[in-house]
Amino acid sequence: MRLRYSLLSFMLCFFLAACSEEIEPPNPELGHDYQPLVVGIFWIYQVEETIYYGENDSEDSQFFYRDLIRSSYLNAENEVVYIVARFKSPDRMDWSFELEYSMVYRDQALLRTVQNTPLVALVFPPEQGKVWNGKIYQVEGNDDFEIVQVGTSSIPGFETVEIVKVRQEELDDNITIRDIRYEVFGKGIGLVEKYDEVLTYCSRNDCLGDQLIDGGSKTHLTLVEYGQD
Repeated sequence: MRLRYSLLSFMLCFFLAACSEEIEPPNPELGHDYQPLVVGIFWIYQVEETIYYGENDSEDSQFFYRDLIRSSYLNAENEVVYIVARFKSPDRMDWSFELEYSMVYRDQALLRTVQNTPLVALVFPPEQGKVWNGKIYQVEGNDDFEIVQVGTSSIPGFETVEIVKVRQEELDDNITIRDIRYEVFGKGIGLVEKYDEVLTYCSRNDCLGDQLIDGGSKTHLTLVEYGQD
């Protein structure tokens, strides 16, 4: 019996050791520290949001998000997947659970999945001018993202930070649609800014080209605090 238990223990240790050797840890030299993934890290964002329901009909709101990496697990591909819990608050005092999403380093890229929608948010090492398909894991599967800025920037409330800015979309035909989206990552911090503005303009004959907003939304996240629990 002892021999059997010893053999099982040896096999278990060997298996765990083999797995740990295959897992690729975060590598600052590749730029993984532009989005650190460690259980316990949190980010607090101030959010300004406008929802457009139609012509001359919109609703503005301001609130806060707190994103916390609450746990991690090893998936079938032997990747460490980090689970992020997002909470919402009107005043940074009373928080309510909003949703969960995941982040993982995969094939020299950062894959973020929110509400079952995977997005390749950043690639490593981050270099200006680098272009990739941000929606390669989605059914529609084609949307070029580009790193348009690598350097230092002064972020309100923080010291000068090394940043990477990713342009996800920059489209405005002034007639039917406006689609402006970008994200900014800070070295040693993670996501520091996110901007999404997706609008449709009135396309009736009597308003075509007048840029009257028919519907859509504008959301701007800016980092106000980060740390580790």
